Amino acid sequence: MPDNRADLLAALRQIVPDGVGAGWADPLADHPRHAGEDLPRAVPARLREFVASRHAARAAMRMAGLAEGPVPHGADRAPIWPDGMIGSITHSVTDCLAVAAPLGRLRGIGIDLEPATPLERALWDSILLAEEQLALNRASPDQRGLLAKTIFCAKEAAYKAQYRLSQTLFGFDAMVITLQQDSFTATFRNPIPPFRSGTQIAGRIAQKHGHIIALAHL
Repeated sequence: MPDNRADLLAALRQIVPDGVGAGWADPLADHPRHAGEDLPRAVPARLREFVASRHAARAAMRMAGLAEGPVPHGADRAPIWPDGMIGSITHSVTDCLAVAAPLGRLRGIGIDLEPATPLERALWDSILLAEEQLALNRASPDQRGLLAKTIFCAKEAAYKAQYRLSQTLFGFDAMVITLQQDSFTATFRNPIPPFRSGTQIAGRIAQKHGHIIALAHL
């Protein structure tokens, strides 16, 4: 693993809760495919990325002391983790990251990886709530675009963390993100069973080698 990518994985490992494993893989490399991890009709680049993400998932399983197993693709496109564990997968053009944990240690976990570049201003109104944009106004103008991207990353991670329990698709307006220096909370604005309005999901943020990493857990 290149040194800079080792640092990216180390940054993820610093923000995962105790007992959670983390793994990395190169989405541009060829990794062995495992039985049950099929992606019909995928173009070669997408298949390579898919296989790499599962390679990262198994690295996370090993770190957590879990038995390695296949992570197939569900009809909803979410990973299907082996019995007895939960996890999450994310990727950029250059990196795949995954986390895995025994079921029972956590109820849900989600990660997201985004380039540490400003979120286009034209996208703010479709992704950020009014109160989130108001919070951005308290930052200096040159920081607002990157903070907006951080909010987007946090929303993606929180959505993944809750999805195992709600099995519900919803938009960016369902949760409001409150950023702290290296952490965040995602608060449900309306009830989405089994979550009540006002339920909060805790999360942490890291930034390394041109990426933002957000991790949320329940």
